[in-house]
Amino acid sequence: MTSSNERRDDDVLVAWIAAAAVLILHLVANPHYGYFRDELYFIVCGFHPDWGYVDQPPLVPLMSAVTQLFGHSLVLLRAVPALFAAAGAYVACRLASAFGGGRFAQALAATVFALTGQLASFGGMASTDEVGLWTWPLIALYVVRLSRGADPRWWLAVGALTGVTLESKYSIVFFVAALVIGIALTRTRTILWNGWLVAGCALALALALPNVLWQWQHGFPMIELLQNGQNGKNIVPAPWFYLVQELLITTPPLSAVWIIGLVRLLRAPSLRCLGIAYVVLIVEMLVFHGKHYYPAAVYTILIAAGAVAIESWTRALPVARAAVLACAFVFGLLFLPFSLPVLPEEAFVAYAARVNDVVHLQSALETEHGRDAGALTGDFADMHGWPELAGAVRNVYDALPPGERTDAVVLGRDYGDASAVSFFTPGVPVISVHNQFWEWGFHGYSGNLLVQVGGTCFAAEHYYTSRTVVATLRSRWARDPVVSIAICRGIRRPMAEVWASARNFN
Repeated sequence: MTSSNERRDDDVLVAWIAAAAVLILHLVANPHYGYFRDELYFIVCGFHPDWGYVDQPPLVPLMSAVTQLFGHSLVLLRAVPALFAAAGAYVACRLASAFGGGRFAQALAATVFALTGQLASFGGMASTDEVGLWTWPLIALYVVRLSRGADPRWWLAVGALTGVTLESKYSIVFFVAALVIGIALTRTRTILWNGWLVAGCALALALALPNVLWQWQHGFPMIELLQNGQNGKNIVPAPWFYLVQELLITTPPLSAVWIIGLVRLLRAPSLRCLGIAYVVLIVEMLVFHGKHYYPAAVYTILIAAGAVAIESWTRALPVARAAVLACAFVFGLLFLPFSLPVLPEEAFVAYAARVNDVVHLQSALETEHGRDAGALTGDFADMHGWPELAGAVRNVYDALPPGERTDAVVLGRDYGDASAVSFFTPGVPVISVHNQFWEWGFHGYSGNLLVQVGGTCFAAEHYYTSRTVVATLRSRWARDPVVSIAICRGIRRPMAEVWASARNFN
């Protein structure tokens, strides 16, 4: 007979094996194509360390910049989200164990977690979601343990995780609020009446306070950015279609596991708070027009619960268990090329065309207008063309007469262009009116000679006496296949006045 200590040791071993497997998967699959536009932006922001930025907290930019201190390395950059994915797989197994599952449930939970589309994407490239891949399910695990009589000082751990995650992405607020509502509406509400919970909340606020103060000092630009996004930039789907998107981002065949898990959580009195928290979270997303991937980290919790339910149904059917694991693995691999850059571009385009003939996956999951313009998906397209763009800009800048070059500055149409030039061609001065670049200002340049990259809200015909296109860059796989580079001369108004009116937060 297996002792409880032996089972705990087995459970931990399975969790470590799962974490190692997921880490290897991402280390092999992640560093392909090239830097994603947001990754370049994170790195540049991180090289300007601060307590906050217009459109994000400071943690991910700082981590991203650290990976590039000794030279450009896509491998090191994407090793960070790979580590968070591995940690998420570990927690998925521990959750399955906490829900009463054995080794099969943990193996199934880890497999589905690793191959679920949006979760794999979070572990595939640097993003503000990478931290939540680990912290959201870990918070749920601690809540389960607290509801079963664990030392109430674990509320400090919950507070610390919440505060750290707030320094990565603000959406953790919606998850924590939903979780508190779920606890308050169920019999687990007794864990709320505890002084250590207050201490945990204080710790979370203390960790988040520097970024909150930064936002306050700068007029809460994040709120302006979110409002602008909802007024034309973002695609706001109908509520029913948002629910369809939740099925699609969790990989259609694999989504059955989390649906089973949701039902199990809602039916189990001791775990019902987690099921209610999911429902409340989705309602919050619908009310505030959140993008489909904002709540994605919550699915690890439901996947673990679903794996335990499937284990109980197949207890006397080892063949069925093997079949379930095999199906999860095969279906997950079939959709994995949409989440990780594992196929060469030509092969991906052909493969995506075949899949989209059956499931219109790409168009259904677009979150912003114009993001599907290239041959690849929006994210994959934005991993192409940046070094070439920066090189073309440098050629134009270097070709300027020395007398003009001293007063010339490059204007990026958005943070992607500006970050690419800044990262790949250090020494070339670059500004932009987009998001954090606007906050950094125009660095004293008169603006009388501007190297303009692409079309931009900084309309040259309004501000300059002449604009001449001097180069055109063509890239088959980039989101914008054709990008023009122009030289603008003769600014009509003082640069400070132009800058104040050209701010673009979106």
